[in-house]
Amino acid sequence: MNVRDLIPWSRGNQAPGFYRDPEHNPFMALHREVNRLFDDAFRGVDGFMPMSRLSSWSSGWPTIEISETEKDLRIVAEVPGLEEKDIEVLLQDGVLVLRGERKSETEDKDRQFSERFYGRFERRIPVGMEVQEDQVNAVFTNGVLTVTLPKSEKAQAKAKRIEIKH
Repeated sequence: MNVRDLIPWSRGNQAPGFYRDPEHNPFMALHREVNRLFDDAFRGVDGFMPMSRLSSWSSGWPTIEISETEKDLRIVAEVPGLEEKDIEVLLQDGVLVLRGERKSETEDKDRQFSERFYGRFERRIPVGMEVQEDQVNAVFTNGVLTVTLPKSEKAQAKAKRIEIKH
C-alpha cells in the first residue's frame, strides 16, 4: 500500500475546506480543548499557574519586602483586603510564619468570573539569625503588615565591616 493512498486528497487537489480554515480545523479545536482541560485541572496547584493565567499570586502570596539594618530585620507583607484578625504571625525555630485566610464576600453560585485569590495562605520566611523574640513587633496598617525582628547582641556582633582596598 502506498502512503499516498491514505491521504484523502492528492497533490493536484487542495485539502478539504475544514483543514484550511484554522477556526474550523478539527485538530486545532482538539488542541484548544486539551489546553483548556490542562489549565482547568492544574489551576490552584502550588508551583503551577497556566500561562494564560499568570498573576502575582504565582510567585507566593503575600508579596513581601525584606530589609536589614545593623540592629533589626524588617519584613513588610502586602495583604490587601484582609483585616488584622485574618492574619497570624508566628516565629518558630528561626522561621517567620505568616498565615491566614481570605474569605469571599459572595457565594460561588453568584460569581460568574473571578481573578481574585480566596482561601488559606501560609508564607514561611527563614530569619537566618538570632533575634530577641520577646521584642518582636508586628504592626498592621491599611493592608500592610510590618514585622520588626530586633537582632540579638550576638547576631549584631557577628557582623564585621570589611574595608575594600584599591
